[in-house]
Amino acid sequence: MPSRRQKLENHVARLRRCRRCPRVIPPPVSGGAIVSGVMVIGQAPGVREPTLKRPFAHTAGKTLFRWFEEFSVIRCFPGKAPSGSDRVPAPDEIRNCSAWMNAEFEILRPRLVIPVGRLAIMQFIDCKKLDTVIGRSFLVSRGEVSFDLIPLPHPSGVSPWHKISPGRELLVRAMKKIARHPAMRALSSRAPVACLAVALCEGGRDL
Repeated sequence: MPSRRQKLENHVARLRRCRRCPRVIPPPVSGGAIVSGVMVIGQAPGVREPTLKRPFAHTAGKTLFRWFEEFSVIRCFPGKAPSGSDRVPAPDEIRNCSAWMNAEFEILRPRLVIPVGRLAIMQFIDCKKLDTVIGRSFLVSRGEVSFDLIPLPHPSGVSPWHKISPGRELLVRAMKKIARHPAMRALSSRAPVACLAVALCEGGRDL
């Protein structure tokens, strides 16, 4: 019987070969086979992440690192929208990637999930406005796996939401909830957080 790490390593190897979505720019970005009770789920990687070969490696990631110290997030690039901004992943691309995420939930069986940005949050709960969900904790299930969900806003420099009221105060409240969560407390100072993406090939900013 393969261990969880072996299962995850095999899964990541298959994921990196994925070419299901013809409109995105491969390869998928993965932080590797990280076995953890905490999963951070981002919207999609930016244009720099495929080159740097790790999630949240550029501007938004630097902000996220400040929020989480050493923790990081996400994976694959949808390309640019006609406006010049990063294209938000299409519904069919999100569906294509959902099988990868479902497998990861089954392997990792996390106790705490942290979706980053509205697109990621909406894969689990309704989110018409960020101020209705940021700073709160939700008990959520995906398949046969139940876990606590603590949403965060996207750390993109394009969005000022987390820098002004009420976003600034709600972000602080959310970070305190994350810091106090038993799954986060169980991590040693060197233990990584498993980082995933809704769409594993790059794109999308918070709306």
